[in-house]
Amino acid sequence: MAGASRDSLAQVKTEAEQALSTGGIELSEQLFAALAVIDDNGSLRRSLTDPTWEPAKRRALAAQVFGAHVSDATRQVLEAAVAARWSHERDLGDALEHLAVLAAAGAAERGGLDGLKNLVAELLGFRTAVESSHDVQRALTEQQAPASARGDLAVRLLPASASPEAQLLVRQATEHPRGAKPVDLVRRFADVISDRQRRWIADVTVARPLDKAQLERLERGLSSAFGRDLTLNVNVDPELVGGIRVQVGDDVVDSSIATRLNDLQRKMAG
Repeated sequence: MAGASRDSLAQVKTEAEQALSTGGIELSEQLFAALAVIDDNGSLRRSLTDPTWEPAKRRALAAQVFGAHVSDATRQVLEAAVAARWSHERDLGDALEHLAVLAAAGAAERGGLDGLKNLVAELLGFRTAVESSHDVQRALTEQQAPASARGDLAVRLLPASASPEAQLLVRQATEHPRGAKPVDLVRRFADVISDRQRRWIADVTVARPLDKAQLERLERGLSSAFGRDLTLNVNVDPELVGGIRVQVGDDVVDSSIATRLNDLQRKMAG
C-alpha cells in the first residue's frame, strides 16, 4: 500500500484508535468477516471504494450491508474505512485486514506489554513450526481441502495454551490468505503487532545523563500522561544542548533547546 492509500490508513487508525483499543477480539473477528464479504463481492467492493461517491453515501452503504450484524465498534471502524479514499479497490481490503490485526493486538494489550510480546512469540513460533515441515506447508495450502479444515490444522499447531488472539490470526492467515503464503501473512501480522509495542516504549533523548531519581520521576510522569506503564529507552545527545525529546509511538514531545533555537532561526529568516 502506498501514496494516498497509506495516508488514508493512517487517518483511519487515528480516527478509530479508541475502538481498536477497546473493541476486543469480537471487533477483530467481525472485521475479518466483513473483509471476507467484501473480497467475495466485486460489486460491493467497487461501490465502497468508488471515488465518485460522496463519503456519506459509502458510509450509508456499509451501514446497510453490515450494520445489523456487527457491534457499534465494528460499524464505526467500517464506516471510517469506507469513507476514506483508496488508490485501488484491494487497498480497502488490505486496510481492513490491518485494522483487524490491530484489534487483536488491542485485545492482547489488556495484558500490557507482555501481552503483546506473548502474541508475537506465539505467531513466530507457529511460523517456525510450519516452515520446519514441507508436509505441513502443503497441508495448510491444499486448495482441495475445506478452508475450515486448514484453519483447524493451523490452530492445532499452536500450543494448547495459545491465546484466543493467536488462534484467530493463524486461522485467518490459513483460511483467507488473500494470495499470500500463510507463513508470510502470519509474519506480516507479527510485524504489525511488534510495531504496536512501540506504544509502550518511551524513546527519551536528553543532552546530559539523568540520575536514578530523575529517571524514576520521568517514568512516573510519562506513564501517567499516556495512561500506561511505559518503559524508558534513554539516549544522550549533547547536540540537544538542553531540554528533552520524547517519542511514544507516533507521539512526539520536543522541548529541546536545539529545536527551540532552530525554530527561532526559521522565524528570524522568514
